[in-house]
Amino acid sequence: MKEYDLQNLLNKEEILKSKLSEFLIQGIIKKQEIDSQEIKGHILKSENNLRFVVENIKLGFLDWAITGCYYSCYHAALALILTKSYSSKDHLATLYILISEFYKKEISKEDIELLSIMLDYQDVLFYVESKNKREDAIYSTKTKFEKQEVEQLRIKTVLFVNKIKSILKDSFL
Repeated sequence: MKEYDLQNLLNKEEILKSKLSEFLIQGIIKKQEIDSQEIKGHILKSENNLRFVVENIKLGFLDWAITGCYYSCYHAALALILTKSYSSKDHLATLYILISEFYKKEISKEDIELLSIMLDYQDVLFYVESKNKREDAIYSTKTKFEKQEVEQLRIKTVLFVNKIKSILKDSFL
């Protein structure tokens, strides 16, 4: 997904709602009961992927480190959407739910207190960028990646996962 497409999703609610309805009708996303154990399981999987990333950076398997970063974010995102009674097996559909349920464009006085539990534009953009980097790492024939770039991605991934864990902390972890 390109940043232009992301902007359309963030700024045109009718597009977002229409696509979410389509995903529900097609069974790509499902409504389900909130399952605290499954939420915890996704967070554990996310943390496990972060350990995988560290080891792969040490070993020089930077393409796999990039992939691990994305899947760490993805599992954290799955945990988060489950708090709104959604499950998804589709990366794009998961992004749509994140935007629909957690992204806020305008902040009112009342929202200030809730700001720490909402994903902002940078969080959503990072999720999209990490997905794009994962696709490049997996599907291209490129094997040389800059270690510094991968380390920066790892740090951003840790921040993203920690933000989601802080959202989940009081109720689910």
